[in-house]
Parts: sequence; structure tokens; C-alpha cells
Amino acid sequence: MNIIKIVTLILSSFILLFNSTIVLAETLPHQALGIHLEGYRYPYPVNYFTLNIEGKKLKMAYMDVPPSGKSRNQTIVLLHGGLAFGAYWKDTIHFLSKQGFRVIVPDQIGFGKSSKENIHYSPYLLAKNTKELLDHLSVNNAIIVGHSLGGMLAMRFTLMYPNKVSKLVLEDPLGLEDYRLKIPYKSVDEIYKLSLHPTWESILNSHQALYARWNEKYAEYALAIYRISLNPQYPKVAFVQALIYQMLYVEPIMYELANIKVPTLLLFGDQDRVAPGKGFASADMQKTLGNFPVLTKHAATVIPNVKVIGLKNVGHVPHLEATQQFNTQLLEFIAGSLKDPQ
Repeated sequence: MNIIKIVTLILSSFILLFNSTIVLAETLPHQALGIHLEGYRYPYPVNYFTLNIEGKKLKMAYMDVPPSGKSRNQTIVLLHGGLAFGAYWKDTIHFLSKQGFRVIVPDQIGFGKSSKENIHYSPYLLAKNTKELLDHLSVNNAIIVGHSLGGMLAMRFTLMYPNKVSKLVLEDPLGLEDYRLKIPYKSVDEIYKLSLHPTWESILNSHQALYARWNEKYAEYALAIYRISLNPQYPKVAFVQALIYQMLYVEPIMYELANIKVPTLLLFGDQDRVAPGKGFASADMQKTLGNFPVLTKHAATVIPNVKVIGLKNVGHVPHLEATQQFNTQLLEFIAGSLKDPQ
């Protein structure tokens, strides 16, 4: 191949890449969503439960999906992570419902379709809210599954209400290390200012960092967050996010793991290196933060009745990135001592 053909091929490649970028920018939806995800359709019907918090009436959104297969008379509660909302559990909901489980999926206050207000956020409050929702739905005992921030919440829920939990499943949970020891403190105002003007690129980058192998289908959830940021009321959301960051920073749960007595599955992606506020840490500290293979190994020595499973070449969201493996391990654990539906 002569030099002219080589140059032409290179230029053609750049033009193709450039044109693809232009198409992406032009086709990116610019219509804002409501700050409670008005305009975004969830995979199952959404209901609302009213909570009275700090003198305010707040609405907690949730999906309550009955079993589509023969019922096992068992309820599973799925708790979402901090960069997500209940809808990203859609494939897990479908799988578990088909297996005969009732599946309840709340959006925590401050997330998704639930109220977003200036209140004191804490894992204790979110756990109490979840317990009140389950009481409202006449659920006395459930299998609790939590991902990321939801894993931290699932542990707090289990510690506060052990009689309501038959089994606990933790998917890449936050709180297995004390972030205060490695990450400099940032005030609510500082976090708020940093959160106030996100771009599509910054939001997409934060979501891509969650996965070992990015797939465009994951962009749906990043795009929903971006479209919320186009809403004139977005500053209210940004302030709530700053309050929630403080909750994650100041309330690690790692010191209480030995008090979790229920059968526990700790499932993680071996490429996961996620830690909230990691970018604020020094370069040396960043290398040690969010090392889930190390963190889960320590947790395995502390939680009395735990099974630890690492999924190879998987990041922070196994239920999306390695759905089949996640479902297999989940069902084997939660149905291990349950009779098959008749």
C-alpha cells in the first residue's frame, strides 16, 4: 500500500470518528426530566408511601412485583446504589419474580422518583424508612439485597431489625472501609458547588468507571441523571446529593460487621475499585481505596456467617455487567434452604 492510500485511510478513519461524535451529540436528548424522574418510565408500576420526616410529608416511591412463577411465599427487597434508582434492578426483578419471589424495590428518599428534601440523611433514617414501608406492606420477614450504597444500607437495616431479615446479600457494598482515614473532608457547600453544573461527559465518565467492560446499554441510567440536571430545579437535587455524600463519608459500617448474624452472601466484582470521594484523595491513597478483593477478604474474617464470591473481570455492578453469573449465585444462596414451589 503506497503512502497516499495510507494517509487517505487514516483521514477516513478520523472523519468517521468525528462524524460519529457529531451524531451522538445531535441525538442526545435535551428534554429535561422532572427531578423526581417524571417522564422516565419504570419497568413495573410505581406506588408511593408517605413518610413524616422532620415535620415534612415525603413520598417514598417503590415497585411491588408479585411472583410470576409458582409462589415461594418469600419476599426479596432490592436496595439501589448511590448513582442509581430502582429501575436499574429490572432484569433482577424479572428473574426473581419468575422464580416465584415477591420483589419490593424502593427508591430511597433523595433518589429516583422519591422526594428530595433538605433533611438529615443517615443510614439509620433510610433503614427506618424501609422498615416502615415493609410494615405498611405487611412484610414481616424478607431477604435483603443491597448494592453499593444500598449494601451499606442493607447492613444497617440488618443490624437495626435483625428479626425482619432471613438472609442478607451484599453486592459490592460501600462502607467496608473508613473513608475518613484516607480522603480529606469536604463540606456540604464544597460538594454542592462541585455537583451544581454536571456535563454529559462528567456524568458518563462517572458511570463508565463503575464497569470493567462498558456497554452502551448502561448509558440509559447515566442519561436519566443527565436529563434531571437540565431541570431548572436541579440545584435542589445537587444539594441533596451533597448531604448524601456526607452520610457516606461520616458513617462507615466496617466496625460493626461482626454483629451481622444472619446468613450473608458477599458478592463483588474483582475489578471494582469504587470509593465515594476517591478523587479527593492523594494519588498514593487512591491506589488503596475501593480495593474490593482486599476489603471483602477482611470482611470474610469478621462477619460470622458469610459466603464470599468474587466475579472475574467484573466491576462495581455485577447484576448489570455479569447478569447471568449474578443471578445464578443469588438464587443458589437465597433458595438454598427454601423448598421449591409446588
